[in-house]
Amino acid sequence: MAGGIRENHGDDLSENHEINVTPFIDVMLVLLIIFMVAAPLATVDVNVDLPASTAKPAQRPDQPLYLTVKEDLSLNLGNDPVAREQLSQALEAQTQGNKDTRIFLRADKMVDYGHFMEVMNLLRDAGYLKIALVGLETVGVPSTTTPALGP
Repeated sequence: MAGGIRENHGDDLSENHEINVTPFIDVMLVLLIIFMVAAPLATVDVNVDLPASTAKPAQRPDQPLYLTVKEDLSLNLGNDPVAREQLSQALEAQTQGNKDTRIFLRADKMVDYGHFMEVMNLLRDAGYLKIALVGLETVGVPSTTTPALGP
């Protein structure tokens, strides 16, 4: 029977057991477009120029233990110079073997990140995991960028 919608011509409508998936597909396509547009915005590709911290400094212990990395990459534990090979023994002597002692690590500006991480790895290998990084305390001073070098 061409052009007929129903097979029976009675007043009773028959139940339709098919799921209409068209609205579901439309919603999924809209969500796909939203995620395709939002995904590139979620990635970060920014040059980093870290400023000094303006946070309120944490309370310092009575006898802080400073490990200093100088510009020539030599190490000082407190005020005493120490060789990298002897760092673990010097830390053991200073802390009486207490591995929970917080080590305040500070470095010269000219020390590059790779050498700084080597010193942090030495501390970790010695068993000292509580490391505090020391920086200059600046309050309300905006960070300045370094001028570009000319040719």
